[in-house]
Amino acid sequence: MSEKTENIEYNSIIGRKNELNVFQDRLSSPSAEFIAVYGRRRVGKTYLIKHFFSQQKGLFFEQTGLNGGSLHEQLEIFANSFSNAFYKGIKTAIPKTWKEAFTQLNTAIESTPKNKRITLFFDELPWLASPRSGFLKMLEYFWNTAWAHRKKMTLLVCGSAASWMLENIIYAKGGLHNRITARIPLAPFTLSETEEYLHYLGVKLNQWQILQLYMVMGGVPHYLKSIRKNYSAVQNINALCFKKGGLLFDEFEILFHSLYDHPEDYHRIIRVIAQKTNGISREELVKKIKVPDGGYLNTRLRNLEEAGFINSFLPVGHTRRGVYYRVVDEYTLFYLTWIQPLRQKPSSDTVSKNYWETIIKKPTWLAWAGYAFESICFKHIDCIKKALGIEYIHSICSDWRYQPEKMKAEKGAQIDLVFDRDDDCVTLCEIKYSDKPFAMTKEYVQVLKQKEEIYKQRTRCKKQIYWALITANGVVQNDNLRAIITHHVDMNDLFN
Repeated sequence: MSEKTENIEYNSIIGRKNELNVFQDRLSSPSAEFIAVYGRRRVGKTYLIKHFFSQQKGLFFEQTGLNGGSLHEQLEIFANSFSNAFYKGIKTAIPKTWKEAFTQLNTAIESTPKNKRITLFFDELPWLASPRSGFLKMLEYFWNTAWAHRKKMTLLVCGSAASWMLENIIYAKGGLHNRITARIPLAPFTLSETEEYLHYLGVKLNQWQILQLYMVMGGVPHYLKSIRKNYSAVQNINALCFKKGGLLFDEFEILFHSLYDHPEDYHRIIRVIAQKTNGISREELVKKIKVPDGGYLNTRLRNLEEAGFINSFLPVGHTRRGVYYRVVDEYTLFYLTWIQPLRQKPSSDTVSKNYWETIIKKPTWLAWAGYAFESICFKHIDCIKKALGIEYIHSICSDWRYQPEKMKAEKGAQIDLVFDRDDDCVTLCEIKYSDKPFAMTKEYVQVLKQKEEIYKQRTRCKKQIYWALITANGVVQNDNLRAIITHHVDMNDLFN
């Protein structure tokens, strides 16, 4: 492949630097590689794999599973893919079983020169490996007995059904146990990748407009692709989320049904977690969903976290309380707060054209936006650490709160983000969302000082304390700000 061709190929992939590094590293491996790529629906898994591996030298075999397809239909597709990859499109016999199909495939591989790279890509694997199809058994057999011992062999499997991929591939207990050489849980775009992708699509929105969209749909490429070029963020949100037939109007139900075998279980769990904006303890979660604290819950929480809907964390200074969970998927949070209540109304298909414009003028929107912005900040911790100049200092980061017991005269406190650093310092962060620059007042300085005192008392912290301010729209430079804030992180820093 020429240098020019490589540049064209890499330029067609937005972001994904870590994933591309993994792919490139595996290509240079002297051993066979078995790579599993998984993630939520419409996050760009197939695009990434095809645009990288189809441009490499050697043979590229690709088969995509047919949703609900019969065994014969899947094998028909195999025959076409097989002939295209190995015989320049010359028709071959349609196998009757997956054993016969994999035997054909292995024979063709064995007849290929050893120094020629071969890439096998099975997309939407859960649809191919349906119960009693025999696909997974044959994949296990031929990988373990033949392909794992061949140099310049890459086997890629991909699927949107995250729970299936985890249980049958990543944490497999049978013939594929510990056979995966690289696993890539593909996440949505970051803010900077979202900006780059929108500009690639010709959508020339500024960072403030992009942030509004990101708070609604996150960085899911398929959602972003539906944004209209000449619409503002408000207009796009109104069209996509609040119109019957809009892409995101009923996407929530479709999304969970495509990912999980028992979507109602996941709906119930994530709705409970979403009620607690600052996170819910495992103990409280068990009580609210009324299930035993064991394998059932462990599996579902792991599947939700691996797909990027929730994250687990240990609160700084409160590790004895155990693991907490919070919803971090932007679309899920937005849907449960704004779209779902509207869908339950009889007139949900006749929303006014300026519906969202009226909502964002209400106090309830500002309160929700503040929380949504905080969640985005947690997803961009590396950007914040870089802006603070502590990216090379190891630190534990989380929010922190102290709520005194009832009937006690003590005051509580909540700190939006804490960096407990290994250089004997702690950075306390206040996160403020507003549509104009934030102005620090004398009264607010006292609020922050009080929070700091409660933090030091409750955590018995002896480290140096610094205060940082993270804002969505800048700050007003004044003496109050300089009296307490040592670092300021702006929205622009989150795009770096």
